Formats: sequence, C-alpha cells, structure tokens
Amino acid sequence: MNENLIATLILLLYFSPVFYQLIQVIKERKRGNLIPLKKLLKFTKYSLLVLTPILLLFAALIHTNYLNYEKPLTFDKYEQITFENFRGLEFFRKSLYGNEKFAYVVTTIESDIQENSVEVKSLFHPSRSFVYNTKTYSKDLLKHEKYHIKITELFARKAKQKIANLKAFNKEQIENIIQNTKTEERAFQKEYDYNTFHSYVFSEQKRYEKQVDSLLTLLSEFKKPKIIIDAKI
Repeated sequence: MNENLIATLILLLYFSPVFYQLIQVIKERKRGNLIPLKKLLKFTKYSLLVLTPILLLFAALIHTNYLNYEKPLTFDKYEQITFENFRGLEFFRKSLYGNEKFAYVVTTIESDIQENSVEVKSLFHPSRSFVYNTKTYSKDLLKHEKYHIKITELFARKAKQKIANLKAFNKEQIENIIQNTKTEERAFQKEYDYNTFHSYVFSEQKRYEKQVDSLLTLLSEFKKPKIIIDAKI
C-alpha cells in the first residue's frame, strides 16, 4: 500500500475522537449547548500535545537515522564505502521517476576558521544516505553515488586552493570563498545527476568520472584539511 495513504489513514484514525466531537458541536450548536465545544477544544489540545513530539521524532529520524547511526566519514575513508554504509531511512522516498534501482547520498563541506588557519573537509553522511531498493545493489550505481562524494571533495580542495592564495588572513573573504564554493558544488552535483540521469547515461557517467578524477589529481596538494595562511601582506 502507498505510504502516503497509510500515513493519512493513521492520522484520520488518530484524530477520530476530534472529528466525533466536531460532529457533536455542529449538532448541539442550535440548542446552545457549549459542552461539546469544550470537549472538542480539550480533545484537540491533548491530541496535538501528544502528536507534536512524535512528529518531531519522526522528522528527526527521516533526516538522520539515529537508530542505526554511523558518524560522517572523511574522504580518506572513500575506498571503504559500500552500500552497507547507506543507513538512512527512506520513508515516502521509494523511487525516482518510477525507478527503484536508485540511491541517495548526502555529502557536505565543513569548515573551521581559526586565527591563521582554516580547516575545510568533505564529509559523507551514512545515516542520512539511503538506497531505495536494497535488493538491487549494483557496482555501477555505487560508483555513481560515490562520485558525488568525490565531487564534494573536489570542491573542498578548490576552496582550499583559493584560501591558500590569499595574501593575508581575512575571515570575511574566507567565509565568502567557502559559501560560494558550496553553492557551486551543489549546482555541479545537480548537473552531474541530470546529465548522467543518475548513472544511466553511460557515456556521460564516464565523462564525469574522468573529469573529476583529473581535477582531484591536479589539486592533490590540497588533500590535507588544514590550510595555514601567511599573515604577511
């Protein structure tokens, strides 16, 4: 059964006492009887008080699966990553364009700005990443998803290259570089998925693999997370 339909039915069942009281309010309204209205407000209040924390917990688990948590992985763990690391929950996200042979990877660029140094690193989030259909694992699909991780690392290195070229420490400039890089990285990720159709356009997939690997090699000197900025102008 469709998960959206199941969720709707559960909510309707949960709020059935409220709906019942609403009907009673409508019936007793002409008689001037306010007791059903008071009961309706009471039922609504307590129903929302109980439901709100449940929904917040559910939303938190959808965002990050704390029931099967694995901490974010840095790029040096890249070769170790398999679909076993995709631990996120997939409520209401069963397919893409009707295709269940699909996965979703979450990566981020994180930074820490100190007095004369900046740490910039790419992270893969296992407990936020998931596979739509765990029975259809494939090497090609895994490679496609792992290149999302490589792309994030590529842009992290690009940010470090720009920061290293600064003549003096300037926190505002550094923050702008990192933010602009994050925006460029998200756009590139979307372009990658669109042009490869999530790995199904083989020629485009290979083109991106070659491009990303080449650029990562060119920026290999920025592999380490920390950049020391020369304070001399």
